[in-house]
Parts: sequence; C-alpha cells; structure tokens
Amino acid sequence: MNLRALEKLAWWKDRPEGPVQHRHGRIGEDAAKHYLQRRGLKFLTANFNSGRGEIDLIFREDDCLVFVEVKARSKGAWTRPAAAVNAHKRLRLTRCAFDYLRLLKNPAIKIRFDVVEVLLEDDRVTEVRHLPNTFTLTAPYRYG
Repeated sequence: MNLRALEKLAWWKDRPEGPVQHRHGRIGEDAAKHYLQRRGLKFLTANFNSGRGEIDLIFREDDCLVFVEVKARSKGAWTRPAAAVNAHKRLRLTRCAFDYLRLLKNPAIKIRFDVVEVLLEDDRVTEVRHLPNTFTLTAPYRYG
C-alpha cells in the first residue's frame, strides 16, 4: 500500500476529536480510572501493550494486581458493554497480564480481571459500573 492510500485511510487523524469509538474509549478510560481511584485502588499504568494484547488500566488493591478492561458504549446500546469481553478477548488479556507480570519478575501476588462499563450520552458519562473479578485466567496458565 502506498503512502497516499495510507493517508486516505487515516483521514480521521486530522480531526481533533478522532473517530467516535476512539473518543468514547478515551472518555471511558478516564472515567473508569477516576472511579476506581475514588474507591481506593492505586493506579499503576494505562494502556499497557505487550504486543500480544493491551490492558486498558492496571491498579493495585491491597495485595492484588487488578487488570481492568474498559468498555464504553452509548446509553442506547442493545447489549451490555461487558458482553464484548468474549473468549478471544479474555485470552488476549490473560496473555498480556502474564507479560506484565514477567516484567515485574513474576511477583508472588494475587491478580484479578475486572471490567468497567461506562455508559455515555452525547459524549458525557452517565453511568459507571465496576464488575470486579469478571473472569478468571484463561487456559493455558503458562508463560509463552
């Protein structure tokens, strides 16, 4: 693909707000971060990308690392945002969490996977739902 074709595909980059799903994602992650911080979780990092996936937010709560997937949707959507965290997404999150743990030299620490649903109306947050421990590790349970 030539440079001109790539520029046409990236038409939205010139717009300050970007495409709707990216704008909603940014709003949702920001709302989820503030929501969890107000509930006492300690923020560690955002958008950790290992090449095998991305984790939106990582927090620590007492002796537990919390890997958070944020799903933002317009309020009138037909399905719950958490429904988008299917088996394939859970596997990618699990692998990415293992990569993060490997960077920390595999500490003896509890981990959990949470989903935060953010409902939006006209780019305004109307509701935040925290679903702790939404799923457990997806097999295989080994690094690799």
